[in-house]
Amino acid sequence: MQFGIVDQTKIDDINILNATKLALTNALKELSQKPDVILVDALTKIDTLGIPYISLVKGDAKVYSIAAASIIAKVTRDRIMGEWDSVYPVYGFAKHKGYGTAFHIEAIRENGLCSIHRKSFVKDDWLKNSNKGA
Repeated sequence: MQFGIVDQTKIDDINILNATKLALTNALKELSQKPDVILVDALTKIDTLGIPYISLVKGDAKVYSIAAASIIAKVTRDRIMGEWDSVYPVYGFAKHKGYGTAFHIEAIRENGLCSIHRKSFVKDDWLKNSNKGA
């Protein structure tokens, strides 16, 4: 099993959908044994390095392996956000995992953005009352 992780700067540059596709491609590059076919949840136009793929809408509700991959991805992301919490404790990443909760938005308003925030995700009004900027 391999993970494809794309950082916030790249996500801002190419958008979250293309970053998801890039993460998949990067994970495939690291596999020592290539699969015969790849099952994906509703992605198309993916660089799978020549490996055939099947795109299934709501694949995580239909195929156990897609559901498992989705859970593994979320748990991995949550763990990474927990690690970032020790670097940027004022944002409470361990609590909200980077999602746009009221607490997180207020922390952004009070402290501005930190280096791991996706600037393309932050809404302008989140910074309206802040003297800190992107």
